[in-house]
This record gives sequence, structure tokens and C-alpha cells, in this order.
Amino acid sequence: MSKTAKTTDTIEFPTFDASAATDQFRAIAEKGVEQTKDAYAKLKTGAEEAQKVLETTFETVKSTGSDLSMKSIAAMRANTEATFAHLESLLGVKSVSEFVELQTAYLRKAVEMGVAQAKEMQAVSTKAAEEVTKPIKTVFEKTLKDLKVA
Repeated sequence: MSKTAKTTDTIEFPTFDASAATDQFRAIAEKGVEQTKDAYAKLKTGAEEAQKVLETTFETVKSTGSDLSMKSIAAMRANTEATFAHLESLLGVKSVSEFVELQTAYLRKAVEMGVAQAKEMQAVSTKAAEEVTKPIKTVFEKTLKDLKVA
């Protein structure tokens, strides 16, 4: 079958080849399906990795939460013991100057303990935040990078 048909001696019109158009359409559709399958596979892999990381992250949150709770309990216990020791020492006060001296020493010690406890809680909280967010951030960045490549 010829590509053009002559209608007159001077004008030629191209003929339409339906089989070639069908083949081109089929090739485009098959390429689109393959690309979609690849993107889906990458997305699925990324979702599975993210799920695994989230599961381990929840375990990390649980353990770091326990650590924070234990540190809080230890701080409260230390503060309570210091307060009771201070109250016992106040029971034996013989003068106002001795009371002021004991009270000043107690307040100084309480402030120092509070600062130390705050630093310790901040360090534990910072470490916990890093442990929790780093794996999640890494997986999501990897997944997004893989999707952009697809």
C-alpha cells in the first residue's frame, strides 16, 4: 500500500495507516504501564521500609520514655530526700543565725541540684529526639529520592 494517493496531478494527500497508529499507541501504552509498575514497586518498597523504621522508632520512643520517667523519678526522690534532710536539720536549730545559715545552704544546694537535673533531662531528651527522628528522616528522604528517580 502506498503512502500517498494521487488525486490530481499536482496535489498529493498522505494516506492514513491505521495499523501503524495502533502499533504506536500500543507501544506508548505498554511503556506507560511499565513505568507505572516500576513506580509502584519503588513506592511499595519505600512504604515497607518506612513501616519497619516506624516500628523500631516506636520501640525507641517507648524505651526513651522509660528512661525519661526513671530520670524524673530519681530527681524527685533526690529532691524529697534533700528536703527531709533539711527539715531534720531545722529541728535542731538553736538560733536565728543558724536557721538562716541552714536555709541559705539548703537553697544553694537545691538550685545546684535543679540546674544539674535540668541539664541531665535536657541531655536525655535531646538524645531521645535524635534517636527517634533520625531513622524516620533517613527513610523518607531515601523514599522521596527513589520516587523522583522514577
